[in-house]
Amino acid sequence: MLDKTKYHIPEHVAIIMDGNGRWAKKRALPRSVGHKFGAQNFRKITRYISKTGVKVLTLYAFSTENWKRPLEEVNALMGLFKQYLIDSLTDFREDDIKVVFIGDRSAFDPKLIELINESEEVAKDRKGMLLNIAMNYGSRDEILRAVKQLCNEAKNGEIDPEKITEQDISSRLYTANLPDPDLIIRTGGEFRLSNFLLYQSAYSEFYSTETLWPDFHEEDFDNAIIEFNKRNRRFGGV
Repeated sequence: MLDKTKYHIPEHVAIIMDGNGRWAKKRALPRSVGHKFGAQNFRKITRYISKTGVKVLTLYAFSTENWKRPLEEVNALMGLFKQYLIDSLTDFREDDIKVVFIGDRSAFDPKLIELINESEEVAKDRKGMLLNIAMNYGSRDEILRAVKQLCNEAKNGEIDPEKITEQDISSRLYTANLPDPDLIIRTGGEFRLSNFLLYQSAYSEFYSTETLWPDFHEEDFDNAIIEFNKRNRRFGGV
């Protein structure tokens, strides 16, 4: 565990969990097996991060673009998601982790939506780390929804278009009332955001590791925090 007296722990960490398919391919296994191991690692890493002092953790689990993947893989992911939701009714309870889902849930099966709502209801009074799970999430879609909402409010005379502020936009995003991510970690070696938290990440630090998500362990997270502490965050100033 990181020494909290030695390192500054970011308030909000976001992770792009990439590499499940490649992890499976390296082992001559179906991609679905990689997702299964990735889901298992998700639980372990979430519990570890909750103990480091991070207040908000946002995990990119399924993007709006992931529907383009082969049907077999999408079905496997939905199956894992459903099982997680069933488990989540008791999962993270002892860790006091509050679970929230961000993204367009309307695309999911009605029974899945019911499970999402039930999972959030069960966890709503927990006081520990806030876990945002981004499912059917796309940042451009999120921004578009916020713009449409503002347009409708302006059309109805509820807001003056000339007085719209950055805060007005932020408050209409899925992450309303949350701090912007201080650190975004991407596993799997890629150097792109892939339509993840585009508006919120204006001044986020970015950390990429070659480690594939199923192999991303506590030490890997610690290394990301150590690197974060080397950054000089000026937020556009000197």
